[in-house]
Amino acid sequence: MKNKTLMTNSVLFILAGIFSFAGCGKKEPAEEQPVASSPAPAPAATPIDPATAATISGTVKFEGVAPKLAKIDMSQDANCKGSNTAENLVVAGGDLANVFVYVKEGLGNRTFALPKDPVVLDQSGCKYHPHVLGVMAGQSVKIENSDPTTHNIHPTPKDNRARRNHAARKVQSASLDEDVH
Repeated sequence: MKNKTLMTNSVLFILAGIFSFAGCGKKEPAEEQPVASSPAPAPAATPIDPATAATISGTVKFEGVAPKLAKIDMSQDANCKGSNTAENLVVAGGDLANVFVYVKEGLGNRTFALPKDPVVLDQSGCKYHPHVLGVMAGQSVKIENSDPTTHNIHPTPKDNRARRNHAARKVQSASLDEDVH
């Protein structure tokens, strides 16, 4: 009798479980959700007249003893021999060289026209000139080689999405590496 009661209780427990799960699968008719309206288009950017724009200038000072510039051995190429030093931190007379300052915010919906000319980066004396430069989003970069030797350069931007052109879409920094020298 005890086994019969245990079996009956087990069967009832299993049937209760099946009916419970069957109730979970019941689908209620879906209520219609209101269609989300697309966000309003951003207002057209107001162009800034360069003749009325202000300029920002200044000097970034370096306090303390400037580190000694690391030497770069370029002796494998006769065109690059000489006094070659790294330019990642250059201090001259207490002024920090190769500094770029930009206005991050505050223009609102105002914008400057995109320059028609590309920014030029030249390799001369086996170094990049200028060492630091600014490029507007969408502006092209032209890389030239004024040296009588071959250079193998490749950009290493922080935002490294594959692009065929060098037109940046947002503020970012990148460095150029040279594999030959």
